[in-house]
Amino acid sequence: MAKFNPMADCVSKVELTVSCTNLLDKDVGSKSDPLCVLLQRSGKDGWTELGRTEHLQNTSSPSFSQRLRLDYHFETVQNLKLGVYDIDNASKDLGDDDYLGGVEITLGQIVSSKTLTRPLQLKKGKPAGKGSITITAEEIKDNRLIELELEAKNLDKKDTFGKSDPFLEFFKKGDDGKWQLVHRTEVVKNNLSPSWKKFSVPLQTFCGSDLERPIKVDCSDYDNDGSHDLIGSFTTKVSELQKAASSVGFRMVKDHELKNSSSYLRSLVLQGAFDCIHPDKQKKKKNYKNSGVVSVKSCKLSTQHSFLDYVMGGCQINFTVGIDFTGSNGDPRSPNSLHYLSPDGLNQYLSALWSVGQVVQDYDTDKLFPAFGFGARLPPDYQAAHHEFALNFNPSNPYCQGIQGIVEAYRMVLPQLRLSGPTNFSPIINHVASIASGAAQSDSASQYFVLLILTDGEITDLDQTRDAIVRASRLPLSIIIVGVGPADFKAMELLDGDDGVLRSTVGEAVARDIVQFVPFLKFKDAPQATLAKSVLAEVPTQVVSYFKMRGLQPLKAPAKA
Repeated sequence: MAKFNPMADCVSKVELTVSCTNLLDKDVGSKSDPLCVLLQRSGKDGWTELGRTEHLQNTSSPSFSQRLRLDYHFETVQNLKLGVYDIDNASKDLGDDDYLGGVEITLGQIVSSKTLTRPLQLKKGKPAGKGSITITAEEIKDNRLIELELEAKNLDKKDTFGKSDPFLEFFKKGDDGKWQLVHRTEVVKNNLSPSWKKFSVPLQTFCGSDLERPIKVDCSDYDNDGSHDLIGSFTTKVSELQKAASSVGFRMVKDHELKNSSSYLRSLVLQGAFDCIHPDKQKKKKNYKNSGVVSVKSCKLSTQHSFLDYVMGGCQINFTVGIDFTGSNGDPRSPNSLHYLSPDGLNQYLSALWSVGQVVQDYDTDKLFPAFGFGARLPPDYQAAHHEFALNFNPSNPYCQGIQGIVEAYRMVLPQLRLSGPTNFSPIINHVASIASGAAQSDSASQYFVLLILTDGEITDLDQTRDAIVRASRLPLSIIIVGVGPADFKAMELLDGDDGVLRSTVGEAVARDIVQFVPFLKFKDAPQATLAKSVLAEVPTQVVSYFKMRGLQPLKAPAKA
């Protein structure tokens, strides 16, 4: 029976706080009356307004109290524009108000800095006097989890041959008064006094973050044909579940001791249990008490940290690129080669690099990216193929300045290489894994690594690569593979464990899913952002899953509003 988990990972919401200093004075005899508007790029040249601050009177250094909220998506570049206007009339149209300057920036740049200050510009290259704008980002989300463990005693027998097969369903009362299913436990077979496994649900999902919101719990007997029989129900709320769990110590008293104990102790014992009531039985039977009792063994609220908590706490996302220069790509001088540069200086390798790199580079403060090639023979002797060489031919300093630097290094070395083989992934994975392993020793959520491999998919060392990935799954590392060209990418899909669990050659399973594979051709004619969105969608979950596995908190807890 599948576990019910609706919207386990909702979109993060970010709140921006804006202040300015030294705004231009456009009013005669007084300071400006500023307002800040937030716009997001939509399409190539369009901008959509997302919100605006309040309008302040007579100040050249405003601190706006009205926060600006927007949805945050790691996997897309969200281009924003903040514009400051001097408001002189009641009209909402800003066209007739004086422009005091603005800034264009990505949301990724803001959240990775948490707070940043930029000079205001009237237009590109034209500063708005000494005016500056400071933007602070904070994630808005109840990131608490409720963790529950329950058991039942003396449930009614519903099956003719054998005991009941009980499971629990939890419902919260919606704003419309209807019950909404929020969680379903596993089925415990053939047991009238079952204990269910501990489970956790986001508090927002479970009770709308309201500890007093009514919760209904149904205990039912599972039937294969779906016609589950209700054993009994009770209504409660999270605050009561917490109280019930706190009296768990009293319930450790043995049943036979109860008979001889005081009524006071007996009431304490029964406080932690809820009567399961079947409405029909209650109507029919005069002396009906219950159809069993459900007890709360534990009920805890804990914090579930998000990707933004880690990034805004100071976690660096370190981006490394590996490019496949094996012979199966074809001679770069031939127009049929995947490495052939078209008259506009592009090919599938560079297009994939641009679209993914543009998103990731906002999260790396020094913008220095190590870039490697594999599968080529190098000058001057062109002897055996190298399976991990610095793209800039400088092994002691393989760093390129930004994505543009990787593109320039690629264009420079391409004519000097001789494409060769075999296609070995494991050396570059092991190289980045060794750096990630060093970072993991610090026992802090300060570093995470993303390796982007661009390949035509004709992998030779599949077994060694599987072993390398299984080892790397215990490190702060994600691997993104973009398949370039029309090859059969079955081996790549095997490495991306979405359809099943990837195992090493000796049968060890990955500790967590760290590989994402995407064929470039699928996105060849789509907007550039679509590929990045598909490729990077899993990275935030992978970052959180690693730090959660290690029990590591964000470096600096995000400031409370």
